[in-house]
Amino acid sequence: MSFFLETLISGLLAGVMYSLVAIGFVLIYKASGVFNFAQGAMLLFASLTFVTLVEHDISFWLALAATVLVMIFGAVLIERLVLRPLVNRDALTLFMATLGLSFVIEGLAQLLMGSDVHMLDLGIDDIPLAIGGLSISQFDLFASGSALAIVVLLSILFDRTRMGISLRAVADDTLAAQSIGIRLPVIWRIVWSVAGIVALVAGLVWGARQGVQFSLSLVTLKALPVLIIGGFSSVPGAIVGGLLVGATEALADIYIGPLVQGSVSTWFAYILAVAFLLIRPAGLFGDRAIERV
Repeated sequence: MSFFLETLISGLLAGVMYSLVAIGFVLIYKASGVFNFAQGAMLLFASLTFVTLVEHDISFWLALAATVLVMIFGAVLIERLVLRPLVNRDALTLFMATLGLSFVIEGLAQLLMGSDVHMLDLGIDDIPLAIGGLSISQFDLFASGSALAIVVLLSILFDRTRMGISLRAVADDTLAAQSIGIRLPVIWRIVWSVAGIVALVAGLVWGARQGVQFSLSLVTLKALPVLIIGGFSSVPGAIVGGLLVGATEALADIYIGPLVQGSVSTWFAYILAVAFLLIRPAGLFGDRAIERV
């Protein structure tokens, strides 16, 4: 029983790390109704910027603050050069713009910081801790705490502030929101800035686990099942979806893997996502109106 619980908890904690990536997608989708294909490139660029600064003997906190400023500046540039010319265009056009943007960001990262693999040490050892008779990774606990803090902050931002109300208005009807004086460019700058900061946190967590390298951008592929299950427009949905993906993936690898004589963790989440598409296309926290289309 203890082995089952340890596997389940390990999967849940890994799922929180998936949720960190998925939250960045949710933020952009809430503001524009567009799947941001560039989120993975933003994650890579943020983590590469941070680790490069640290390798040049800049202190951890100063490097973190500088990287946050870089991501905010990048968000302003994206809004001005990419999004503003495409305002009120259809979702497919915006999606193609983010697709092209992802290649631009990755190319810029390689040009400025090279393509070497960088090791990242956050000062948190990946060692097991004995809690209630169970062995739980200290690093996974840290990652989960970081995700929880981000979810709380975003919940306050969206539910208790004027900016959050404006964001929901833009998500519901962009033209109507603009007609009552909500400035779409400002909303987009804020949302892309927050998504960039979330990408930085996710990049640091994943970079510390597997190194900061260009394949890090592929971690966003794990966010797709999370978004499908939780719903593209819900931050709590991203957390719940991540927990479900992480837990089922870990348990399936242990109990189903031996039956098929191989690991199932690389594809099991996508099978689960397809099942949700058939049963509840909008996801657990998505708009049920989507299912009636």
